[in-house]
Amino acid sequence: MLFSDLELSEQLLKAVAEQGYLTPTPIQDKAIPVILQGRDVLAGAQTGTGKTAGFTLPLLQLLQNQPIPQKPRPVRVLILTPTRELAMQVYESVRTYGRHLPFFAEAIFGGVSINPQIQKIQRGADIVVATPGRLLDLIHQQHLDLSRVEHFVLDEADRMLDMGFIRDIRKIIALLPPKRQNLLFSATYAPEISALAEQILHDPVEIAVARKNAAADTVSQLVYPIKREYKRELLSYLIGNGNWRQVLVFVRTKHGADRLSKQLIKDGIRCAALHGDKSQGARVRALEDFKSGNITALIATDIAARGLDIDQLPHVVNFDLPQVAEDYVHRIGRTGRAGADGQAISLVDQEEAYLLAAIEKLLKREIPRVADTGYEKVSLDMGASKPKTAQTPKPAPKPHAARSVRPAAKPGSARKPASRQRSANR
Repeated sequence: MLFSDLELSEQLLKAVAEQGYLTPTPIQDKAIPVILQGRDVLAGAQTGTGKTAGFTLPLLQLLQNQPIPQKPRPVRVLILTPTRELAMQVYESVRTYGRHLPFFAEAIFGGVSINPQIQKIQRGADIVVATPGRLLDLIHQQHLDLSRVEHFVLDEADRMLDMGFIRDIRKIIALLPPKRQNLLFSATYAPEISALAEQILHDPVEIAVARKNAAADTVSQLVYPIKREYKRELLSYLIGNGNWRQVLVFVRTKHGADRLSKQLIKDGIRCAALHGDKSQGARVRALEDFKSGNITALIATDIAARGLDIDQLPHVVNFDLPQVAEDYVHRIGRTGRAGADGQAISLVDQEEAYLLAAIEKLLKREIPRVADTGYEKVSLDMGASKPKTAQTPKPAPKPHAARSVRPAAKPGSARKPASRQRSANR
């Protein structure tokens, strides 16, 4: 099937063609006709499947089928997202596909001044893409009215629940008119998602285009069992020896992101950290530099696990495994998108063995191990069921001579593994 086979206007087909797309992805193929019928939808789709266009295109078409209201435009489409980054991604998607249509869209999220957002909303917006907290702020200040919303989208619903937004979501839903179309998208399923779907959806059409809680088949996965003190050396070696031009690296903490970023810069690798303590301006600059190729590595906490839309991202590295197995699927879903091949590498130490076991239980398969990394490695005890406590005694480290860290290889050059001895500045 082609996009031209769907009931989309010439303006929308032109915008799609300008992006170089001819054939819809499976989620788009299934969701667009159903949404155009006005049905409620419960969609389970892995990240990178094109789900944003799957609801953006038909909603723009439905708006186009109706008379344009007088100014100021009332909000007729509300799209809720869990993070600022995802809100901006969806907003840009709306602008991209609606560029030939006379509709106004606005993005509402925290972390930036509220006054410019108030001014834009007061001018009128047909479509609002928002995070829950800032949206409620504008509503409480009586700058935003949701009484004429006709289409409501809850994007990344599972992440919304993980981040504790369920009360805010219920407050927002209570402000919407009873008669409306509801679309709920979730990358993974859980009992809480089913309960939420029962509350807000009316006779929904269920759409699933991937196995529940599964990684995309286009992503090759590898595990490097390695002692924690050698993780940074191995990562630096992989980037330099493989001449990687773009890699998204996930760490567990904000402090860890900043520390690793500084260490990789000392190794000669251009990189930036992305986490919740960064200002919105710094986060936008980091993403733009990463997408444009000005930096090679983006070191991120799980704030970046959802909504990052990076064309053909080749590599994702789990420097730290996530505490929640489902987040592994979201992380590696940043690569292997839209049919492209990708590689997901996890650097796993002994204390993370229980996390790896949970991930493999979720995936229902074992992730291949790399037997010889050239670095000191560990034997992962997959029978581990819980992490070591802080009181667990650890053997004293063996003495190592101080050494200097060799920088990452320049693109096009070969590089041997860095020394295995511990860095004096670590």
